Amino acid sequence: MKMYKEQVRRKFPLFMDLGTWRILTVGGGSIALRRVQTLLEFGPGHLMVVAKQLDPAFEKWRSFPNVAFCERGYTEEDLENCQMVLAATDDRELNKRIAKACKSRGILVNVASDQDMCDFHFPGIAVKGPITVGINAAGLDHRLAKRTREQIQAFLEGEAVC
Repeated sequence: MKMYKEQVRRKFPLFMDLGTWRILTVGGGSIALRRVQTLLEFGPGHLMVVAKQLDPAFEKWRSFPNVAFCERGYTEEDLENCQMVLAATDDRELNKRIAKACKSRGILVNVASDQDMCDFHFPGIAVKGPITVGINAAGLDHRLAKRTREQIQAFLEGEAVC
């Protein structure tokens, strides 16, 4: 098997039906906002956002029946019945505690501030109709992943790609 030239451990792309999943996002800033927006495109069963303060852009989802907001600090009880957790706070120690609690419960966790604590990377996503493409650069080059996502999205939209 040929390895990436820098011997990076690549991540396996896995496409999952989130329709019955209970997903928790801890954090109310721009990273949490982008991740919630992406997840909602894939119809999670229930998505809860816990944050002391929420970016005003979260308001557009208040009426969604599968979305709940808890404007308070995180507690371990928030993990009950979750299959996936996104720790996207600006507090590295809190993110670390969330990751540790998830791992002890067998819950998939993504930590925005530290890829080494992640069970999975949150991919760049390009979508057109039934086609979904996930992009990941092993956490090494976010700009390359973003550029690649933009090029793939342009291709899917039938636009010229430079």
